[in-house]
Amino acid sequence: MLRTILNAFSVADIRKKLAFTAAMLALYRLGAYIPAPGVNVDAVKEISNNFGGSNVLGFLNLFSGGSLSRLSLFALGIMPYITASIILQLLTVVVPSLERLQKEGEVGQQKITQYTRYLTVGLAFFESLGYVFLFRSLGNESGADVLGTLTFPKVMLIVICLTAGCTLLMWLGELITQRGIGNGISLMIFASIASRIPDGVQAWWTNPDPVFKVMMPFLALGVIAAIVFVQEGQRRIPVQYAKRVIGRRMSQGGQTYLPLRVNMAGVIPVIFAASIMAFPPTVGQLINSPWAKDLATFFSPNKWPYIVGESIFIILFTYFYTAVTFNPVDQAENLKKYGGFIPGVRPGRPTAEFLDRILARLTFPGALFLAAVAALPTILIARTHQNIPLGGTSILIVIGVALETMKQLEAQLMMRSYEGFLK
Repeated sequence: MLRTILNAFSVADIRKKLAFTAAMLALYRLGAYIPAPGVNVDAVKEISNNFGGSNVLGFLNLFSGGSLSRLSLFALGIMPYITASIILQLLTVVVPSLERLQKEGEVGQQKITQYTRYLTVGLAFFESLGYVFLFRSLGNESGADVLGTLTFPKVMLIVICLTAGCTLLMWLGELITQRGIGNGISLMIFASIASRIPDGVQAWWTNPDPVFKVMMPFLALGVIAAIVFVQEGQRRIPVQYAKRVIGRRMSQGGQTYLPLRVNMAGVIPVIFAASIMAFPPTVGQLINSPWAKDLATFFSPNKWPYIVGESIFIILFTYFYTAVTFNPVDQAENLKKYGGFIPGVRPGRPTAEFLDRILARLTFPGALFLAAVAALPTILIARTHQNIPLGGTSILIVIGVALETMKQLEAQLMMRSYEGFLK
């Protein structure tokens, strides 16, 4: 890994991409400390204890990199965009017109991306409006004058600024994907969670329990090793290519393999599940009524309903996203088209059924592993009553994004090595 990073800095083009990505992430972190207009910064600090621990506000604050607890310009983070992406991907299965757009290739994907942007702006607007009244309610409960006298122009100014901040983050993420090293949205979530790592280290170092203090590093290393092991695990399906006559030339047949990863969906199911499970508690926090507060308490991230619901959604989204990213029928047709076949399996439909059966067997343990890693640290922290800012979901996202980024760097280095060889 260190060799890959050092080699990346030795290539001028990749070095520029890394510098651009770092600059965009630095701009993102800078905006997390700029308060929205009309906000009393000192009063916000007085209610900041509501955004710590394992409640839903603390969970949302973690994904925004601490921006929500400061009511900064980037208080919404990138979560509205992720929620909009989830809604559009689910609608493509239900709405025939969106399904046709998805099959149109790049042009259709651009249309779906445009719809996702519009939906992100709408979700960000209503979420910003809810946060304004949430901070007003928290300020009234603690006696802190966070927003002062709320008038319609003042509310609209704050809402527009927060919505614009979310839209700017969406644009920055797309810029990182296009001009940086890729995975822009994932890298922004990575930066948000990584910014809380110093708080987690401090909470561990100042913990009064000596047993927890000694066991926590070994537990963290074990979880990291298990995540890397499963994320890199794959089933290699042997593929044989027959000799083909192309024009006047005969191409030599060869043997290769088709790699099927145990977890082909990566960290996307974890992000999707966390976004969906954060929605009911968020509504409960925004609506100032007894039943809403009971709903927020019931779906608190350290309670069993949240853990069970998140695990179920992780398993479902793992299967769903794997089906979206890998189509056995298309893969079987491509193998047949280029003269490839799996030894012992007939080309065409039998190959598609074979790949689908293998993929189902691989996806099930991968989905269970994702759900277990997301749930077990949360259960452990709830049982030991230790306040650690990072849970299993955060660790999964950080390690998954880091592995995907390293693979992209290796791919870009390999591509440039081939260019130099051909020259």
